[in-house]
Amino acid sequence: MGRQVDVAIIGAGHAGLNAVKEIRKHTDNWVLVNGGPLGTTCARVGCMPSKVAIHLADIYQLRDRFERYGVAGGEQLKLNQENALEHVRDLRDTFVDLVLANTTDEMDAEHLMDGYAEFITSNSIRVGNQEIAANAFVIATGSRSVIPPQWETQFADAVLTVDELFDQERLPESVAVIGLGPIGVEIGQALHRLGIAVTGIDHGETIARISDPQVSRAAADILGREFPIWLGHEAEVSRDGKGFRVRSGEREVLVEKLFLALGRHPNLKRLKLKRLGVELGPLGVPVHDPETLQVGHLPIYLAGDADGRIASLQRAAEQGRIAGHNAVQQHKRRYPQRTPMSIIFCEPNIAFVGKRWHELDPNQVAVAQQRFGPVGRAMIMGQNRGLLRVYADRSSSRLLGAEMVGPRCEHLAHLIAWAIENEMTVNRALEMPFYHPVIEEALQDALHELQAELAPKGSGNMKSEILKMQNATKKRDAA
Repeated sequence: MGRQVDVAIIGAGHAGLNAVKEIRKHTDNWVLVNGGPLGTTCARVGCMPSKVAIHLADIYQLRDRFERYGVAGGEQLKLNQENALEHVRDLRDTFVDLVLANTTDEMDAEHLMDGYAEFITSNSIRVGNQEIAANAFVIATGSRSVIPPQWETQFADAVLTVDELFDQERLPESVAVIGLGPIGVEIGQALHRLGIAVTGIDHGETIARISDPQVSRAAADILGREFPIWLGHEAEVSRDGKGFRVRSGEREVLVEKLFLALGRHPNLKRLKLKRLGVELGPLGVPVHDPETLQVGHLPIYLAGDADGRIASLQRAAEQGRIAGHNAVQQHKRRYPQRTPMSIIFCEPNIAFVGKRWHELDPNQVAVAQQRFGPVGRAMIMGQNRGLLRVYADRSSSRLLGAEMVGPRCEHLAHLIAWAIENEMTVNRALEMPFYHPVIEEALQDALHELQAELAPKGSGNMKSEILKMQNATKKRDAA
């Protein structure tokens, strides 16, 4: 005899746990099925432990700047690698414990089931030997790092991903980071700053998914001063003694380990979704409504990284809440299409907001740029390399998007995203308060440039006045 519940949630990541919070407002007859360790991808292997490692690496790298500030002895500082890794794991475990304390620790055996689910029909699943029928399901199974099958077989002893990097007792002396998307760039720089010989390789011509060619060149130049970055050719790997020889075009390097950052695929294979009779996409993702998150006309909802799109904790949590609501309510909520924003936490930050460069019509867009070289706050911090590019619509003067590489761009990205979300024009954005000396003045200067660019033809005096204001701002920064 199987079990009958109102809703079965599959996966206890941020999407699944937020679905539970919404569902339990309406019913206590639900079950959360989770295979593998608890604690969410973000807390265990994703955004949180990676940022701990990045912060630790940035602190250690500061020793190279001590001399310019008159501080002697930086070259004598050494990293205790074992203690550093233990620190990353300790904070990682704290984040996991916080997640569990606020969610799964409150659940009993009736509501939390350990095991992997597979669909029998659109109204039932099997977990181990137990069959569970439900009125609705939420699929929130998350994602996993991509490893090419041949490399997983041939080089299992050499391959690292974020899924196991933070459990290492020691770091390799040298590593090839293959794949320079956000994860590859962040971890590659962190490993380099922790004293590892890093070579970054990507088959594409850009890094970190940057679309704007000028920002891409600036980012590759800045990061390429720290460690070699090879673009434009696939990586070819072969064994060489106790190490691994990695070739990319005409270049090659001998390394101890491979760190793969080739993207993430949704964890859907175990679910046997073909039994549902729905159309599946190339990654096995069932076709679903991106707003209600419903799979076809079935009582099944898909939330979080399981949909195969770019991972985001905030997006996963909100989708979980919407999927949970829709699983128990007739009136369906819809996932809002907010201004997109991505931040890569290398140093300097890389970020893009709103419309990307490749999405813009060059005849309808005004573009302004600001280098961080003369920005006073950036000069004080000794982090004044980078480029900010901001886009606005010529007909309406509304801000459309931006791409950037520069110091503390995580904050600029949020300001621009909020401005776009509120449909601000360039003039309205310039009416917002700015302080001095702050990184945000780079945005202020870019907005002044946009304002001059958008001024009507024949308004030469207005353009002149705007440019005077812009030059005055730059002189103030220099002072």
